[in-house]
Amino acid sequence: MKIILASDHAGIELKNKMKGILAKLDHTMEDMGAFEFREEDDYPVIMIPVAIKVAGEAETRAIIFGKSGQGEAMVANRFPGVHATVYYAPNLEIIRLAREHNDSNILSIGAGFINEAEAEEAVRLWLSTPFSGEERHIRRLEQADNIQ
Repeated sequence: MKIILASDHAGIELKNKMKGILAKLDHTMEDMGAFEFREEDDYPVIMIPVAIKVAGEAETRAIIFGKSGQGEAMVANRFPGVHATVYYAPNLEIIRLAREHNDSNILSIGAGFINEAEAEEAVRLWLSTPFSGEERHIRRLEQADNIQ
């Protein structure tokens, strides 16, 4: 599986720490920025290309980082086929359900509310939890992806 990483200025430090952890796992990794701290960066400019890539490539997921992770996920979820979930600890059940029921393909981490160990635990769980494939979940995702 291909994993795309991206962040705004508030998430760049945690994103870079996660790169080292992900490098040890059996995934192809692509960093789509930010590459340097620039407080004036605009997260939509960074997240739109990530969402487009995830929506267009079935075996691609993304882990994105921002201060709360909310704005980044809101941008990503505007694209059909993108199912972004936000995580900022401590309840990991949200990660499991986002994968099993919602086929989450983007994990948005609130770097201002989570430490490195919590982020690693969430990432590992998100990557290892399969989508259930149950008919009711597929039906609901199709309904969401076909909003006009």
